[in-house]
Amino acid sequence: MKIFIALVLGILIGALAILFFRDSQERSRTQSVGQQLKDSASSAGDAIANQWHKLPTEDITNELARTGRVIREKAHAAGQAIADATLDARITATIKTKLAADSGLGSFSISVNTTDGVVTLSGSVTSAEQVSKAISIAMEVDGVTKVISTLQIKAG
Repeated sequence: MKIFIALVLGILIGALAILFFRDSQERSRTQSVGQQLKDSASSAGDAIANQWHKLPTEDITNELARTGRVIREKAHAAGQAIADATLDARITATIKTKLAADSGLGSFSISVNTTDGVVTLSGSVTSAEQVSKAISIAMEVDGVTKVISTLQIKAG
């Protein structure tokens, strides 16, 4: 009877340990996604702040001549900045997913950053063919305007 109780207790402790480990992994992933969203929102806020104060004199003069008044909407700038940040985050996520799914690149740690449609790939791979494949994968994604690779080739 004592052996049976010890066995049941061991199974319960093991099950609890597995649940705890999985829960901590999920929290880590959630925090990572949360940080990416926070960074995107911050980037959008910075874009709004940078664009709002830029009122080109030539545009103002042309608008005054054409309509007799000047109207600027801050909400449009905010919406555009948020849309740009969202697009960049989507591009980054799509590229990371495709790189992870590729059998020749999935095992490498390739970092992907996107700003205004310009993708930067960094990290290390073991061949020039892998650099070429990573660049090709990134270029295939909608919204990408340019790919900059700083991938290093290291013997593996």
